[in-house]
Amino acid sequence: MHHATGPAPVAGPFKDCTGDLLGETANQPRVDPSRFDTKRRQTLLNLLNALNELSQAECLDRDFDQNPSFEDDRDTPTVDEQLQVSGAEKFNRFQKRINSLDKELRNFGNAARQLGSSVGILSSAFRLRERLAQILFLFRDNAADLFPRRISRQQREFLVNPNLMDRKRNARRRKSMPGRVPVNIEDSLDLESLPEQFENFAAALMTFLKCLNEFPEFTDEAVNTSIKSFEGDLKYWACCLQEYRGQFKYPAVQRYVHDLTAEMGEHIDSITGTLSMFIEVGVPTIRFAQKHAAANLLTLSTVATFFSAVTATTLQFSYSQTGDMLSDAVNAFWFSSLVFSIAAAVNSLLGLSWKQAMYRSPGDRVPWWVLMWIKRSPLVFLVMSVTCFSAGLVLFTYSTQQGKVTSTITTVFTAFTSFGLAAVSAWVASEKWTFVHHRGSKWLSDVLKDALRRFMALRLVSFVSKTFGWSSQYVQKGVEFAGHKCRRVSSMGTITTTAIEQGDNLTTGEYAHTISRSPEPLSPLSPIRQSTDSYSRFSVEGSSQPNLESPTTTFSGTSNSPTTARDRLTSAIRSVMMLQSATSSPSSPFSPVRKRTTSSALTDASRTTPETGITTTFRGSKVASLISKLKSLETTQDLAAHSALVRHLQFSPNGKFLATSSWDRTSIIFRVGDPCVPHRVLAHASGFVGQVAWSPIGVLLLTRLNRAIKIWTEDGVCRKTIERQHHVQSIAWLPRGEAFLSVEGSEVVKLDLNGNVLDTYRFNRLFIHDVAITPDLQWLLGVGPILYSPKGLHPSKSRVEKQLLVYNIQTKVIENQTPVLNDVRDITLAKNGQVALVSYENKAFPQLWKLEIVKDQARLTLRHTYMPKVPVDFAGPSYFGGKDDQLVLCAGKAGDIHIWDRDSAVLLHHVRAQALGGDLTCVAWNHASDNPFMFATGSHDGAVRLWTTMNDYRPCESSRRHLTVTTQSTPYSVTPCSPSPVDSDFQTDSAGTQYGEYTPEPLTLTPVEDSGQRDRIVTFAHTRG
Repeated sequence: MHHATGPAPVAGPFKDCTGDLLGETANQPRVDPSRFDTKRRQTLLNLLNALNELSQAECLDRDFDQNPSFEDDRDTPTVDEQLQVSGAEKFNRFQKRINSLDKELRNFGNAARQLGSSVGILSSAFRLRERLAQILFLFRDNAADLFPRRISRQQREFLVNPNLMDRKRNARRRKSMPGRVPVNIEDSLDLESLPEQFENFAAALMTFLKCLNEFPEFTDEAVNTSIKSFEGDLKYWACCLQEYRGQFKYPAVQRYVHDLTAEMGEHIDSITGTLSMFIEVGVPTIRFAQKHAAANLLTLSTVATFFSAVTATTLQFSYSQTGDMLSDAVNAFWFSSLVFSIAAAVNSLLGLSWKQAMYRSPGDRVPWWVLMWIKRSPLVFLVMSVTCFSAGLVLFTYSTQQGKVTSTITTVFTAFTSFGLAAVSAWVASEKWTFVHHRGSKWLSDVLKDALRRFMALRLVSFVSKTFGWSSQYVQKGVEFAGHKCRRVSSMGTITTTAIEQGDNLTTGEYAHTISRSPEPLSPLSPIRQSTDSYSRFSVEGSSQPNLESPTTTFSGTSNSPTTARDRLTSAIRSVMMLQSATSSPSSPFSPVRKRTTSSALTDASRTTPETGITTTFRGSKVASLISKLKSLETTQDLAAHSALVRHLQFSPNGKFLATSSWDRTSIIFRVGDPCVPHRVLAHASGFVGQVAWSPIGVLLLTRLNRAIKIWTEDGVCRKTIERQHHVQSIAWLPRGEAFLSVEGSEVVKLDLNGNVLDTYRFNRLFIHDVAITPDLQWLLGVGPILYSPKGLHPSKSRVEKQLLVYNIQTKVIENQTPVLNDVRDITLAKNGQVALVSYENKAFPQLWKLEIVKDQARLTLRHTYMPKVPVDFAGPSYFGGKDDQLVLCAGKAGDIHIWDRDSAVLLHHVRAQALGGDLTCVAWNHASDNPFMFATGSHDGAVRLWTTMNDYRPCESSRRHLTVTTQSTPYSVTPCSPSPVDSDFQTDSAGTQYGEYTPEPLTLTPVEDSGQRDRIVTFAHTRG
């Protein structure tokens, strides 16, 4: 009972049913209130708390009866309010994304109307918007089935087909056909048609992309990538959903369809963003290119029209001159020029109209000769017109008997301009040929250089070029030799004159040569400058060559410096040391200090803050008593078991032993007790130990390696090592313990204790992660992702489909397949074999599925989804706990632990991350312990911690101290060292001898623990048995 800690609030006096004040009597004399102040206050507080608890209990029971938080016996739509809210929010986000894409498509249609040949892209965008409306209608219908209190259905009348023209045309055609019943397209919209709708949506996307790429003026790779990725995932989903034909009204399939909204939403957001960028950048670019092409055609038409007028004007001077060959040739050329110029003008206008037409066909739908005539004929006709006019003009000068100067100049200039026109035309044509032939890897200039290089490589050309090169070199050397001679004679005369002038100051065998240079104004205290000058002096004085890099360098035959060579060497070494000390960065007093942090580290305030304000909905006193028990859970023993991550742990069926596996290649068997001590250490020569599994009887233990399975006794004796050809995903015992299952990819192999294969169950397209078998050996439950769709398709961007399947062992037929989207990893079956706990990776919530028999076939139906208060990244598989598996236990990677009631899905207790808890990796419950509330957790640092309720578990005070490796006040701190395969004291090589033997050598303990007599048995196991 919660008691107030502060003073009672001031309130009016409480009266009983008679109207008298509580705590007083009518005939009692008035006394000093200070005598009974404490007792009266306590009585009032107890009464207030009792009334408050009664009122809260009535409200909770009433709310529980009206809005139950658990599913009934049938697989009905979700009734939990929290799931209703989260599911409705997910659909609303999807609807907003659909509306955003529809808005962008509408904006794109408005912007594309300004472009030529836009009818195709407008029509495809229109069809795409229709498909979006139909997809949204189906997903809304599906969400309304799952979340009826949050999502309302949409009437079919509101699903209006935007393409009114097609509807009217189809209706008119149906009326004209007697005996035909009109069919509305909305009538076929049903969840069963979802695969076909996905395929139609994918086809509409590709049609839109094809029409978008028909504009050669602009191509956006982002749009292509996003649309193609979405199209691939739509086909994958459509193919996978074909297997669930007739099951789209089942809540399990409806939940999978609803989960697809998140995957589709990412694609829709990507397309919306890229389409918005295309509207901002691509449409203006296309419009500019089309306007530029139209302006070119308009200019060409203007030039052709002007040129036809010029040609017609000149014809007035020659059309009357006939009878001789030159006059007839002039008229023929000029008439031809007039025809070509008129054709160029008309074809230019035709091409302009064709480019600006809205309803023209795309370029790939038009015959090649039509495109050639529209695009190429205007320019070709204009060039031919100019050529004919120029030829007629030259002949006209001769036919009219103009002067020789006039005829010659006209001929020369005409030839020159014609040659330039022909050369430029040839260059333009060659550039296009080069680009097409070399696919853009070379330009015309590169091709010409290669041709010139090949021409120069010819034998005759090479000989001529080499001869010319040798002759040019000889001439150049002769010129250089003559110039050198002249410079040498002049320099010798200058040196002789200088020597005569300075002859009195020079002695034999001694000379002085000084080169002065202005040094940079560096500080004399700079260590870099000092060391550099010292190094320069050392290099100069120790060398026989002048160093022109130093500011002042002096060479002399006899040194006048008093320093010796040893002193110079010492000075140079000291300068180098000073340079190093000056350039090295000193240690900063503010340098960051690395601190040890973990994701589970919390502040002291958060560690000591009690968990208050827990509001639970429960029925009966049974769940209420569980809450009080679970609140007293705490870590009672901390075992430093491994030196690496603890991968898996499990209690034996009798509750006396705890087996752990780690990535340090060891598996430890602890004897559960007060205290918990190591019983056996099972060492593996190679490979990580990924899983441990006790037999149902509890006398044998399986350890799983990558490609091997080892069978141990509880005393640490390795009975058998079973080598497997494929990677072993998981292992599971049969209920009677006579054999076990090995999950190996798409196969589940049944093995006996000698390693013999008893049976093999194959799943073609499914990669099994974990399995569980019912107590009657009738069905096998498996979880895992599918490898590919029935048509061999793979998703392009989205997550692959996962399945929960029910496999009939007797008939070897899959009786039920349930699709899920989250990364499912583990499945655990309750003792009664009626419900299964499915665990997922990352932040997906664990779920409880019920195994039902319908028409002699088993199927899984969802009962509960266990949701924490905040998103949690779960670690390892979830676990059943408590009496009769009434609890569901799950650990988070950050170190927190959640415990739910299995039947009501109420979060009973939340253990926050502990200071020494570390990052958790796995959890296991002890079902057979004397204490009904005992479980163990493994962490990344290799520690194993036992949790119990302190009301039932009260060890002595000395044994309750927590454990660390460095302190000596930890009587239960055990640190088993990972045994090395090199140690051969505990290993036998004979094939007929069992591995492992007993030895009195204790495990590595602290000095306090050495006083106890405990045995340590280390067992080594080879990878081959």
